[in-house]
Amino acid sequence: MPPAVADTWERGNPYERYIGRWSRRVAPLFLDWLHAPSRRRWVDVGCGTGALCAAILDRCEPRTVTGIEPSQGFLDVAAENLLGRAALRVGNATSLPLPEASADVVVSGLVLNFVSDTGAALHEMSRVVAPGGTVAAYVWDYADRMALIRRFWEVAASLDPAAASLHEGARFSICRPEALRSSFEQAGLADVDVTALDATAVFADFDDYWQPFLGGQGPAPAYAMSLDEEHRARLRDALRRSLPANADGSIALDAGAWAVRGTR
Repeated sequence: MPPAVADTWERGNPYERYIGRWSRRVAPLFLDWLHAPSRRRWVDVGCGTGALCAAILDRCEPRTVTGIEPSQGFLDVAAENLLGRAALRVGNATSLPLPEASADVVVSGLVLNFVSDTGAALHEMSRVVAPGGTVAAYVWDYADRMALIRRFWEVAASLDPAAASLHEGARFSICRPEALRSSFEQAGLADVDVTALDATAVFADFDDYWQPFLGGQGPAPAYAMSLDEEHRARLRDALRRSLPANADGSIALDAGAWAVRGTR
């Protein structure tokens, strides 16, 4: 049996080092694809440390931005990052603390696969958006193009076959274009479209890649920290040998996502 690992995200600073910095690369690509008009009311469901909120504020000329997040630890970091430019509220994706039709664009970045009831979350997002408004999301392509996580699990499974079942690519079927399209259509959204978002995560050196896994936030870091020191060192050394380092020691890995949008 593989060790139990936690999908919960509670502490913002470890998340920033692990995934948040790469989310900031993908968020602008997502917003460019949405191409929403200015002066719209935006809601970011599962806003985390504020990466997508910040991109909306910087690029979309919004009327308002509201971030909804269940973790107070994440909201504290988001408040530091956003400096009062967005309204931040504690809330759950399946029960949003907002009135019906109170937003023009409702988005969610890197969250849907961690929601216990995706259908309920999409119905809530649809409830909150006004008729004719947009509901949209993006998720990492764990099975293929999110190499910084995929490579971790490939090496982990080569040392511990039970680890293969913990890989997000195996666990989260919604992180595929067909599943995203189907879920949005089942939620009653119209004109559903799906696209690929491609970015690159560049690490200064192996330690820059490895250290965030020691923060314990998310499935892969939780797995790394579930190991004893000897087995964690074996995993670290095997990863170091497997990753493609450049002459200066830097490591460049794909950080690809799938994006989906629909209209209420």
